[in-house]
Amino acid sequence: MRDDAIRRVVIVGGGTAGWMAAAAMSRVLGEMPGLTIELIESDEIGTVGVGEATIPQIVLFNKMLGLDEAQFMRETRATYKLGIEFVDWVRPGHRYVHPFGSYGLDMKGIEFHHFWLKGQALGDTTPLDAYSLAIVAGLQGRFGHPRPDQPGSPLSKLSYAFQFDAGLYAQLLRRLAEANGVRRIEGRIVAAERDGETGHVSAVALAAGTRVAGDLFIDCSGFRGLLIEGEMQAGFEDWSAWLPCDRAVAVPCAHGGDRQPLTRSTARAAGWQWRIPLQHRIGNGYVYASDYLSDDEAAATLLANLDGAPLADPRFLRFTAGHRRRAWVGNVVALGLAGGFLEPLESTSIHLVQSAIARLLTYWPTRRFDRVEIDKFNAAHVADYLDIRDFLVLHYKATQRRDTAFWDYCRMLAPPPGLAEKLAVFAANGRVFREHDELFTETSWLSVMVGQGVAAGGYHPAADLLSDAETLSRLNHIRRVVEETAHLLPRQDELLAHYGCAMTGVAA
Repeated sequence: MRDDAIRRVVIVGGGTAGWMAAAAMSRVLGEMPGLTIELIESDEIGTVGVGEATIPQIVLFNKMLGLDEAQFMRETRATYKLGIEFVDWVRPGHRYVHPFGSYGLDMKGIEFHHFWLKGQALGDTTPLDAYSLAIVAGLQGRFGHPRPDQPGSPLSKLSYAFQFDAGLYAQLLRRLAEANGVRRIEGRIVAAERDGETGHVSAVALAAGTRVAGDLFIDCSGFRGLLIEGEMQAGFEDWSAWLPCDRAVAVPCAHGGDRQPLTRSTARAAGWQWRIPLQHRIGNGYVYASDYLSDDEAAATLLANLDGAPLADPRFLRFTAGHRRRAWVGNVVALGLAGGFLEPLESTSIHLVQSAIARLLTYWPTRRFDRVEIDKFNAAHVADYLDIRDFLVLHYKATQRRDTAFWDYCRMLAPPPGLAEKLAVFAANGRVFREHDELFTETSWLSVMVGQGVAAGGYHPAADLLSDAETLSRLNHIRRVVEETAHLLPRQDELLAHYGCAMTGVAA
């Protein structure tokens, strides 16, 4: 082992972020000689447990950890997720789905949606949703795994994610991490020691008097940012002007309603309500802006719109949308809520943890902590948040609602520059572009722009390589193939039962 290698990693805080970091690091780096990984958490401190809904990248994370999917589904009470259904966002009574996977079939070297736009210009009123297998199957309560070995099938470009109990996921990852040698230390941190020469954190002190020293500290302490802000003063970039929601109230409820493999987001008077169906319960919450709605009003709205009986008292969270200006300072790296927070409108909370872990493993430091690599890490951290922010703001900006002061504020909001450019390009000729490696693909941007009623001013000229009749004929054929493929997929409940999942409250 090189002389300047990291020997002691200390993860501050458990929860989803902490145990994701512990499981990943022990899996990838666990055999490095001389390396120890310790995680400090206190049973006295609850975890936020956000992020029950995920995006498709979580499938890759679980595979990297070597998790068996059937076991994972059983132990975390997970369900499958094929997208997010947005209800009442454009106006009351309107709905659309942001799917995982693609629409239709690209033709003549251009994206499918240009042929759909041409069809609309010819008078075909079929919505874009009808060309997505994820949407059609999801609304029918059906699920199937992608089949990349079937290039002509809509299954070849399907993607999926999970909805799971974040607390049970953390427990599963804890078992994996501890089996890989991670040592858990029970205790509440009351102080930190700094090196007088470098300014690095050298150790943390626990309430019981224990001192835990380390070379690298991973701050997973949540909103507080115990080390990254409390000690290293990383700074926070406040985005509440673009994303004014600053509160959430959450409550689980008994199962009821449908069993679609979709997360649902329903617009409310001053924000939106999430609905995440798991095997054994439904996760619910109302994200709202306190300038426009009181806590009592938010809780009353949430409780009045549950599918079943509440299973706990409503729990309130306060937050500010934004991110740490530097997620890595000295020898402290922030993950999860300690690194920033963006409302879970597109289920990105767990992905941001996963992305930061992957980046940290890429730039795994020595005890020199080279500045150039830390700067690269921090720049990528900010880019992640910027990309997601612009995508979230799109949902609010492109609304037609005029029923409350909150929606008036959102509709009149000047969009961030990156979003403004995307809207202008789409409005010109229906083109959608993706910057660098931003998280959301062209399909995601297309789905929300079309779903939110953003009008395209035209379509790619190459779509006219097909005659009008041929265009309509192919659209009809693709739509029929999607519908027939969806009908052949099993219902999600059948698949989960095949895995041995013990579901409760299954609707007939």
